[in-house]
Amino acid sequence: MTDIDRNQYQIKREPYYRPVHNEVDMYTAAYEARMPVMLKGPTGCGKTRFVEYMAWTLGKPLITVACNEDMTASDLVGRFLLDINGTKWQDGPLTVAARIGAICYLDEVVEARQDTTVVIHPLTDHRRNLPLEKKGELVQAHPDFQIVISYNPGYQSLMKDLKQSTKQRFGALDFDYPTAEIETEIVVHEGGVDQSTAEKLVQVAHRSRNLKGHGLDEGMSTRLLVYAAQLIGKGIDPQSAARMALVCPLTDDPDMRDTLDAAVNTYF
Repeated sequence: MTDIDRNQYQIKREPYYRPVHNEVDMYTAAYEARMPVMLKGPTGCGKTRFVEYMAWTLGKPLITVACNEDMTASDLVGRFLLDINGTKWQDGPLTVAARIGAICYLDEVVEARQDTTVVIHPLTDHRRNLPLEKKGELVQAHPDFQIVISYNPGYQSLMKDLKQSTKQRFGALDFDYPTAEIETEIVVHEGGVDQSTAEKLVQVAHRSRNLKGHGLDEGMSTRLLVYAAQLIGKGIDPQSAARMALVCPLTDDPDMRDTLDAAVNTYF
C-alpha cells in the first residue's frame, strides 16, 4: 500500500479534444491491454491534449514528465534526500505512477539521454516492474499503470532517437495537424473567435506548412493558431496578432518573415 493520494493527479475537468480519426478507440483498446503507447507527430498538433483527454475519459490519474537532456534516471525513479532526521527516500514521478496506477506521460522523450530512458524497459514488457536499486526494492506496477511517450519525428537525428530496444516496446499512433474543417472548429472553441476569423487563420497556417523544408523547419501549429485567436479576441487587430503569434515565433529570417507576412495580409 502507499500513502500517495492519487486524487491529486486526477484531471478534474474534461479537456477539450476533437477526435480526428479512430485514435480514441485505438488508445482505449491499447489501455485495456495495458500496452505502452507512443504518440508521434509535429509540435502543437494535440498529442498532450489527447493524453489528458484519454486520462479523463478513462478516469485515471495522469503524471506528466517534460523530458530534457539533463534528466537523469534518478529524476524519474527517485533518490535519497537529506533532512533534519537524516536521509529519506523520495519517489520520482515514474515510481509514483507505477505505485498508484497512473498513466505516466513522458513528453518529448527523445530529449532525454538513452541511458536514462532504459529505466522504463522493465515496465514496458511482461515484467511490469521497476527495480529501485538504490533502495533495494522491486516495485510491481499497479494493474492500472501505463506508460505513454511522445516525440516529434521531424526532429529526429542519429544523436537524438530512441533505441530499437525501446521503440519495439510500444504501440504507436501517428498524429498530424487536423483537416481544415476540424482545425477551424478547434480554433473557434479554444480561441474564442468567429468562424470566419478561424478559417482565415487556418488558411494562413496551411500556407506556412507548405514551406516546411523550404525555409521553415516546421509550419504553424494548431497551438499557435489558438494563441493568435486569443489575441484577436482581446481586441488586437488580426495582422498584429498573427505577426506576434504566428510569424515571429517561427523564424528570424527576414525573407521568410516577409513571405509569411504576405500570407497573413492575403487573408487579413
